[in-house]
Amino acid sequence: MTLSAALRINMTGLCDDPADEALRYRAALDMAVYAEEQGFMAVNFEEHHCADNGWLPAPLTTAAMVVARTERIRVSVAALLVTLYDPIRLAEDVAVLDLVSGGRFSFVAGLGYRPIEYHATGKRWEDRGKLMDECLDTLLKAWTGKPFEYRGKTIRVTPVPVSRPHPLFFVGGMSAIAAKRAARFCLPFYPPMDRPDLKVIYEAELERLGHQGFYYSPGEGNTMLVVDEDPDAAWEELGPYFLRELSEYSSWKQDGVPRPSEEDVNSVDDLKQQGRFEILTPAQAREQLSGAKAEVAVLHPLAGGVPLDRAWYRLRLFCDEVLTPLRQKS
Repeated sequence: MTLSAALRINMTGLCDDPADEALRYRAALDMAVYAEEQGFMAVNFEEHHCADNGWLPAPLTTAAMVVARTERIRVSVAALLVTLYDPIRLAEDVAVLDLVSGGRFSFVAGLGYRPIEYHATGKRWEDRGKLMDECLDTLLKAWTGKPFEYRGKTIRVTPVPVSRPHPLFFVGGMSAIAAKRAARFCLPFYPPMDRPDLKVIYEAELERLGHQGFYYSPGEGNTMLVVDEDPDAAWEELGPYFLRELSEYSSWKQDGVPRPSEEDVNSVDDLKQQGRFEILTPAQAREQLSGAKAEVAVLHPLAGGVPLDRAWYRLRLFCDEVLTPLRQKS
C-alpha cells in the first residue's frame, strides 16, 4: 500500500503583530505548494469565527489561493459552516473554485456549534437547521445551471461547475438529524469521528427513501503526526502550542451539541493522554505507517503558533525521512 499524506492548516496561533501574522499566512500557502511537490494527497482547511487564537475565518479565500498556486493536490474545507453564508454567493464561490481547480475542491457542510458565530454573521442560532436545509437545497439547484424558484422569484445562477452532477461535498454532523438530512438530500454523510450508530441510521434512511449515498469518517485521520529525532524534547517544545489550540477548542463546548474530542485539555499530560497529537522518531513513524492499518498521515505543522522555522523543519523531516523512504520501498 502506498502511504498518503495530508496537510492540515487552520491558522491557530494568532500573532500580536499583523506583520508576523502575514508571514504565517504566506508560509501556510508555501507549505501547501511544498506538500503538492512532495506528493501529498490533500490540504485541509477549517472554519471558525471570533476565535481568540485566530482559527481560520476565511477558508474559501485561502483555498482559492492554494488552488491558484497548485495543479494536482486536492483542497478541502472540513467543515465549511455553510449556514453562515448567503446560499447564492456560496454557490457562486464554490462553482468558481471548482472551475479553476478542475474539480479538486471539496467541503463538508457543517452547522457549527458556537452561537457567537451566528450572531457575528447576522444569523439566528435557533434557525440553524432551517438554514442548513435551505442552503443544501439552493446549492444543488443553483449548480444545475437551470432556472429555479428562490425566495419567491425565479433566478439562474452562473457559472456552472465543471464537476458533474455538482462539486463534491458531504453533510457533516454527529446526530441522527444530520444523518437523515444527508440521506434526504442524496448526499454523502461525514461525521468527524467514526459513528457506526449513525451509519446505520443514514443507510436505513437511504434505503427508505430509495436514495443512494455513502458514509465516510476520518477515523484515525483525526490524529496529527509530528516527526522529531527526540520526541521527549519535542513535547517540551511543542506541548504549549498544541495546548493553546486545544484549550480554546475545549472552551467552546455547548450543552446538547455533540462534537468530537470533548475531553478537557488543561495540561501537556492531558494532551498526551488524549492522543490527538503523536510525536514519533522517523524510524518509529516509518514502522507505524508501513503497517496494514496505515492509510493517511496528517501533518499539522503550524498548530497553535509553532514558530515557522520549527514548523518547516519538522515538515521537511517527515518528507525526507518518512514519506520518501516508504514510497521508495513500495
